[in-house]
Amino acid sequence: AFAAPVREGVTAAGVESSPDGGFVVHTTAGDFSSRALVLATGAFQRPHRPAAAGTLPTGLSQIDINTYQNERALQPGKVLVVGSGQSGAQISEELREAGREVVLACGKAAWIPRRLGGHDIVWWLVQVGFFDQTIGALPSPTARLAANPMATGHGGGHNLNLRTLQAMGITLAGHFLGTEGGQAHFAPDLPESAAWGDQRFRELMSLIERFAAEHALDLPPIDEPGTFAAQAPEWLDLSDFGVVIFAGGFRPDYRSWLPWPDAFDELGFPFQRDGVSTIVPGLFFVGVHFLRTRKSSLFLGVGEDATIVARHVGSHLKSRRPNG
Repeated sequence: AFAAPVREGVTAAGVESSPDGGFVVHTTAGDFSSRALVLATGAFQRPHRPAAAGTLPTGLSQIDINTYQNERALQPGKVLVVGSGQSGAQISEELREAGREVVLACGKAAWIPRRLGGHDIVWWLVQVGFFDQTIGALPSPTARLAANPMATGHGGGHNLNLRTLQAMGITLAGHFLGTEGGQAHFAPDLPESAAWGDQRFRELMSLIERFAAEHALDLPPIDEPGTFAAQAPEWLDLSDFGVVIFAGGFRPDYRSWLPWPDAFDELGFPFQRDGVSTIVPGLFFVGVHFLRTRKSSLFLGVGEDATIVARHVGSHLKSRRPNG
């Protein structure tokens, strides 16, 4: 609409504050000066590895979730996947279908059915307001790092959870604690993690059942989770494993390239209100997880946030003009 000068194939290498209160952005196409700066680098910035990753044998191949391509690109042998959120569960299923022996080290992750009453589960979650939840609805700010619910669109979409993975022949274990003497050690907490996921399932299904009843929508009875076989190994010999895949989600990474360490909290999230930095004048954010709501980092919600942030940018630029 206004012929924005979009530059493609340009890497931003760093940012600094300019003496006049604006910014200088250093890029592979030269330096750019601006009175306002919007950071829209997304929610998935730095793949997370637990501290126990440092105890793995140096000769054992280790990759993060963002570098995974397919089963053929991996070293031969068994695969240890650390992290049972959406990505870890999906990759474990894919590897098992390709014939690999897979061990999945599980944490606390919710699970959801793929479809209910003729609608995709995402349709239901939108209707009940799940994606409109603000950070204030969370038990703590740390809950922003919780895993996405287990589900998949693979093969047209189907249910995916600890029970379906176990039925495929995937070995489930508790949290990965580290290695000792060539053996991987896992916490005895798989039953607690499975029960936690079942409880989140029940809470979400209660929201959907209540909404369906209030709006006279056809919704078949939702089955209770079945019995879960919680037997899990606490030690495994790593000698026949070919690779470890870390699927423990992502963390914000602003501090690694921005010069304002005090602009971010202990988890790395920006101090902001409606996308406006409360620390650095003229700095704005879009696409941050829970920037405003649960959908802020999704295509579903980023446009709504961008409209609000654009208004704030306009107000900031107007206030910086000579004579107002």
